[in-house]
Amino acid sequence: MKRFWADNALLLVLLGFFLLFWLAQALSGWAGHNQELGNLKQHTLNFAQYLASAHFWSATAENWESEFLQLAAYVVLTIHLKQRGSAESNPYEDEKDDTQRQQDQQERRAAAQARFWRRNSLTLALLGLFVLSLLMHLRNSWQDDNLERLARGQNAETLWAFLGQPEFWFESFQNWQSEFLAVAVIVVLTIFLRQVGSSQSKRLDEPHRKTGDD
Repeated sequence: MKRFWADNALLLVLLGFFLLFWLAQALSGWAGHNQELGNLKQHTLNFAQYLASAHFWSATAENWESEFLQLAAYVVLTIHLKQRGSAESNPYEDEKDDTQRQQDQQERRAAAQARFWRRNSLTLALLGLFVLSLLMHLRNSWQDDNLERLARGQNAETLWAFLGQPEFWFESFQNWQSEFLAVAVIVVLTIFLRQVGSSQSKRLDEPHRKTGDD
């Protein structure tokens, strides 16, 4: 058990925070959604019913969607683009030593022999998770909107009509912009600021213009 914890501590702690905050989202969303249902003179939901509701899964998927988009975009952008001094960037050619240049050559030779999936498996996996989350968000947001329309005595909308409404896009874009802002902030702050012991920081004695955290 100690070995398992030592090998997976970072993942386990992150998953623990995920489950804690997901539960907090579910409880607060349940309370808020039942208030809305009460205002519409509709039957409220118990917690299990809420966990199966379109309202809960729409809110969940719109956040997952933005996370996977940001990660996929960042993985691709860091292949081609650099930021001088950032710990989050690949180093420039003039900053590499002979060992790093030799490693780059070995990587290029290995990539030339590898299949497309193996060369791009991380990006493809993240893009796949983004598309799945986007579709999950769309389906559940559409269903939740139609349930609210019916409760108000209005007609349900088709999926295509719903896509023409601003609400779905507002839900997506409000998350997308925050994700790219967060990444831009860490890219810039790691130029000038340090955190001893973190894999995301340069060493204290490294100059601001030094790129990468090797």
